Amino acid sequence: MSTKRTLGASARMVAIAAAGALTLTACAQGGGNDESPSGPTTLKMVVWGGDVDKATYQERVDLFEASQDAITIDLQLIPGDQYEQKVQTMIAGGDGPDILEVAEGVNVYSSKNQIIPLDDLIASAGLDLEERFGPVGTLYSYQDSVYAIPDRSGAMIVYYNKDLFDAAGVEYPSADWSWEDAHSAMEALTVPGEQWGYAGAGWWPQWWSLAYQNGGQIIDDEGRPAVDSPEVVEALQWANDLAYVDHVVPTPAEYADMGPDMGGDPAFAAQKVAMNTTGFWAISGLLEVDFNWDIAPMWGGEQQAVSAFGSGLAISRDSESPEQAFQAIDFLTDAEAQAVIIKNAQDVPANLEVQQSEAFLSPEWTTREVNMGAFGESAAFVFTAPLVPEWNEMQAAFDDNLGTFWNEGGDAAAQLAIIQTQLESIIQPAS
Repeated sequence: MSTKRTLGASARMVAIAAAGALTLTACAQGGGNDESPSGPTTLKMVVWGGDVDKATYQERVDLFEASQDAITIDLQLIPGDQYEQKVQTMIAGGDGPDILEVAEGVNVYSSKNQIIPLDDLIASAGLDLEERFGPVGTLYSYQDSVYAIPDRSGAMIVYYNKDLFDAAGVEYPSADWSWEDAHSAMEALTVPGEQWGYAGAGWWPQWWSLAYQNGGQIIDDEGRPAVDSPEVVEALQWANDLAYVDHVVPTPAEYADMGPDMGGDPAFAAQKVAMNTTGFWAISGLLEVDFNWDIAPMWGGEQQAVSAFGSGLAISRDSESPEQAFQAIDFLTDAEAQAVIIKNAQDVPANLEVQQSEAFLSPEWTTREVNMGAFGESAAFVFTAPLVPEWNEMQAAFDDNLGTFWNEGGDAAAQLAIIQTQLESIIQPAS
């Protein structure tokens, strides 16, 4: 899961999403809601993102408000880099929103009792999380309670350049590939100094996928850090060796030579790399390119496992109308409102019915045939990421200790041993 999905939307998609969108209403003042004896309950809802997100959430809110006359929603969009700080300030001041968007940091909130458990509300509504969302239904949980309902949830997928594959005589990628198959393809697709087989796996959703494919875990079933296990070490070393031993992935220096701000997504669009593992958002930048490309589920190792990017909707402790807030969340994550997400090319809806619909599999905004079914196929093997309360500290430990490793190469076992020690001092297993 990642907020990165909100970046890089093309002007074409902004125009699609903006059509019919209404201006955001002002944030409600003086608390999480306002209920008049003669009028509806007004809920405050906060989300992050840009223009496409703003238009899409508002269109969904409009649908909810049109479905009944007892509840209205004041929607506030906050830029992603300011979101967490602003929401924490709201809650600290006793003026938290009724509904808030959450992602990997969900349990930063739940562990501080800043958002409420939803189990009783889920039961009262008769909502079957597995039926509606599949494996990610209970993703946003803490100590056996659900704290957010999935809203957006698309697996990491493989983008591949069909022209380069055809020229090299390599079969297209699929979920049936092993690490060996992927590696052989990367080698066949690499032209030294000019073209690389793969964009790399240095981002945590990428190399964590490899770790889980290899039978490893970042946090074990008892809640303890497990990053120094042989399975995780092997996966991280394999990912790093692709650049520094096998030379089938560009090094950071080679990316820099391609141009400013170059990484996997733009390098794939420039046909510098033949494969890239990333999220839904990369589609927007490929709709007008002049080469043939498609998407596929990620390959597997000892088992199939892949990261998912997404977000959920939670209710803050400051809400004076949690039942009404949950009614809104239930509607916003059901099929009608979720269909707006793909209509506006915002993201992958978490709702499985929508993921399996013709509107998703053949969206009107596509300019070429795209295997959108790759997302649904991948949903079957999304692994449950460890959304620990210490999420931010955990990510900082990885970033602080793997910078040189990714920039220059190195020994995965040595770096992960350091990180393991740090995580043992940071992460407190649930009692």
